[in-house]
Amino acid sequence: MIRTVCLNPAIDKTVQVPAFTLDAVNRIADIRVDAGGKGINVSKVVKELGGQTKAYALLAGDAGKSIARMVEAMGIELAYIEAAGETRTNLKIVDGELHTNTDLNEPGPVVRQTELDSLLDLLLSDIEEGDIVVLAGSLPKGAPKDTYASWTTACKQAGAQVFLDADGEVLDAGISAGPTMIKPNDHELAGLVGRELNSLSEIEAAARELIDRGLGWVTVSMGGEGALFVLPDKSYRATSPKVEVGSTVGAGDSVVAALAYADNAGLSLEDSIRLAVATGSANVSMSGTQAAPRSLVDSLLSQVGIEELS
Repeated sequence: MIRTVCLNPAIDKTVQVPAFTLDAVNRIADIRVDAGGKGINVSKVVKELGGQTKAYALLAGDAGKSIARMVEAMGIELAYIEAAGETRTNLKIVDGELHTNTDLNEPGPVVRQTELDSLLDLLLSDIEEGDIVVLAGSLPKGAPKDTYASWTTACKQAGAQVFLDADGEVLDAGISAGPTMIKPNDHELAGLVGRELNSLSEIEAAARELIDRGLGWVTVSMGGEGALFVLPDKSYRATSPKVEVGSTVGAGDSVVAALAYADNAGLSLEDSIRLAVATGSANVSMSGTQAAPRSLVDSLLSQVGIEELS
């Protein structure tokens, strides 16, 4: 089972605005509304790939109730704690003419430690040996910066692997608890090691520094340049299929989802990498944060290039 945690979920409103212009009146051509937040996005993709998943979230107010309805309508099992305040709504502006994606993300409500503890208790009561727990996304206001570190420790003690997808000091703190995998992008990785990374070899070396801190592996997403997969004894660079971009929101989440699904299904390392990159590309071609169908993912598998680095 793949269990995903979303402490700062959102309603994702994606609008298509041709020739989006600052300081001007813009006309929306199309609107799509999705239940979002990185953990929920991961569960959506795992389900489309054919895996078993359950999402755990803090949900607040009417927006939180809407997310619960949308997630359950997708057939995804959901456990949640009702928090005070109102769950955020994030606006994604997609301009097909200028080929830009602009995110306007609300901060979300302030959470209480009791709410966090209650959700963790729900999660720990469900975990079975061999589960994968995905801790993903930003922390809500009020959550300690070491929240993912303490949750990683607790989940490992309960018998689960932990995949961590966060950034900044939250990710840095989480690494100290030794999650199985993290997935920074190249810019986030540069922030973790405190220097610019201007080449593939520099990115690989930086990832190895994190491996030396006790991680099982590091996946570095590099946008249109594909992804780098660094393990203790080897590294792979994968190139992505070329697709027409619908929305880049959730692309990294889909890679994490595919890696968790592949690990849970016992796929080989190379097959796992191929599936992750194909899934990321397939989801980039979709509008909003809807998950791409498995048939589209499968059609892209043969177009993924994989190279083992010496």
